[in-house]
Amino acid sequence: MSSAAAILHQHRVRLSYADTDPAGILYYAAWFPKMEALQSEFLFLQGLRQDRLAERFGWWTVSRATECEYLAAAKLFDEVDIELRLGHIGASSFRFEFTMRRVTDGVVVARAANTAVTVDLDQKAIRIPQELRQQLDNWDRGVGIREDK
Repeated sequence: MSSAAAILHQHRVRLSYADTDPAGILYYAAWFPKMEALQSEFLFLQGLRQDRLAERFGWWTVSRATECEYLAAAKLFDEVDIELRLGHIGASSFRFEFTMRRVTDGVVVARAANTAVTVDLDQKAIRIPQELRQQLDNWDRGVGIREDK
């Protein structure tokens, strides 16, 4: 996972008791819902609501693979900035990459990625449709990113 690409979207979270194990250290699976929330919000702001893609375009995206590297401990009540970047764009898939950075000291506590595949109404993988491909190419160049709600 690289961090050379421009940040597309980010938000700050404060880790809660529900995010941690009994020792107060982040439970390993807690990053995944936070990543998904950031990705969903970004796509929503770009006019790509997951709940309307099939109806609007005849395709949608599904997660194919996720991964996470745990680089430093994150603890109860730590504030963490989660950054979203665009990674590899393939023929039928694209990858979002995430960096989780502790606010108090700037330490990267985790890096993660989610690969999404475009599928048709029968959930068969298809080439990335032109309207999405154009947005991905724009995001890759750091242009055309909508941030207003």
